Amino acid sequence: MADKVKFGIIGTGAIAAKHAEAIQNAVNAELVAVYDQVPERARAFAERFGVRAAASFEEFLADPEVQAVTIATPTGIHGKVAIPAANANKHILCEKPLDVTVAKADAIIDACHAHGVILSAVFQSRFVKNVELIRQAIEAGRFGKIVLASAQCKWFRTQEYYDSATWRGTWALDGGGALMNQSIHTVDLLLYLNGDVEEITGHIATLSHTNLEVEDNAVAILKFKNGSLGTIEGSTSCAPGFPRRIEISGSKGSVVLEDNKLVRWQFVDEEPQDEEIRKNGGLPELVGGGAGDPMAISSEGHRRQIEELAAAILAGKHEVKLSGVEGRRAVAVICAIYESSRSGKTVRL
Repeated sequence: MADKVKFGIIGTGAIAAKHAEAIQNAVNAELVAVYDQVPERARAFAERFGVRAAASFEEFLADPEVQAVTIATPTGIHGKVAIPAANANKHILCEKPLDVTVAKADAIIDACHAHGVILSAVFQSRFVKNVELIRQAIEAGRFGKIVLASAQCKWFRTQEYYDSATWRGTWALDGGGALMNQSIHTVDLLLYLNGDVEEITGHIATLSHTNLEVEDNAVAILKFKNGSLGTIEGSTSCAPGFPRRIEISGSKGSVVLEDNKLVRWQFVDEEPQDEEIRKNGGLPELVGGGAGDPMAISSEGHRRQIEELAAAILAGKHEVKLSGVEGRRAVAVICAIYESSRSGKTVRL
């Protein structure tokens, strides 16, 4: 039985290097091929990582050695490469978000289901150890009744960042701005910890960047299905960029996570480990941030997620914890915020 899953990467943009590093550092994965629609980029990337470059997308998908692919293209063409990959019976790790609309995300999910391949949506922050500490505390009932849950992603991106690629900051290929591109990880963590949203009222605006189709600032008021209330704030205008923040407050305890560090861990009913958690900011973590620099992240979170996917493939399973259906949730919430802002009405999910 094979002990490693062989991966190929589709697209060689900025995040693709993180995918390659993660695959090469994974204990159960091996990078063997890459494809990009610009052959020169594919060859340069392949030489850098010591793999082969496919001459065409058809050649890449026909390669019998490639068992799974990671998708690192602009968001708006995720479906255009993911669906053919599913049709070719390749398991898929798709960079966030799955696609620019819920309907397009659903088309990817349906294609993977139809061909019996695993789809995993990249939300590597779920693999942070302190996120699991919070999740365990929620499941243990330590918060009592959760009453408020909020997410902040007050990051900064220069105009040069948006000008660096024609797809950045466009509705068609980026799917949105500060929410869909930068804040989506924080939105996903909010949903992972506090559950699904019932109602959303949102506002978006472009306040500090020029020649930008999409929003650089957004706010939303949420009503969750568990009865709690919450907010989302997302920005790429807040110089010089600040740690993303998740806050969960309940009748018996409250927690604040900044980037991957616990800066508040307070409960009415104390347990022996609580003081140590407060002292150290939780468990030590290698997964990076990206508040002011989109590449100031490590590949560690991707490595953990790739190992989860590879383990499922090797075991013959048909699902992973962070499935395509899970990845759809944040897309649905963000699209509802856009809809609410455009219509001026509250949106029910």
